[in-house]
Amino acid sequence: MPEAQRFSFHQRELPYLPLRLSYQNTSVDLEALLDTGSTVNVLPYELGLQLGAIWEQQTAALQLAGNLSNIEARGIVLTAILGEIPPVRLAFAWARSSNIPVILGHVNFFLEFDVCFYRADACFEVRRRREA
Repeated sequence: MPEAQRFSFHQRELPYLPLRLSYQNTSVDLEALLDTGSTVNVLPYELGLQLGAIWEQQTAALQLAGNLSNIEARGIVLTAILGEIPPVRLAFAWARSSNIPVILGHVNFFLEFDVCFYRADACFEVRRRREA
């Protein structure tokens, strides 16, 4: 298993993680916000379309909470690649809004990865969760 990979906070002063998301045969490189306060991973609508997903084919309706509670969402599973860490499948709430970032939350990003924040050093480390 690869060791932890270290990432720097960018000019936004927030922990954005560079990664590649794939759906079927399409991939997109992007930065996603690590949000320890988010229950779920969230995918903006336009990015889902860019990956080739079709809204009407995603039949699992999801209810978002907080600031996103009034936005319709559907479940979708994508493959994520983070640097040298082996690919992992992540479940997302595909939100029918494009005015949001890609958000990585507890289900299921923080269930698959251990993350250590070094706020004073403006960086964080990510590693695949160790099996018990």
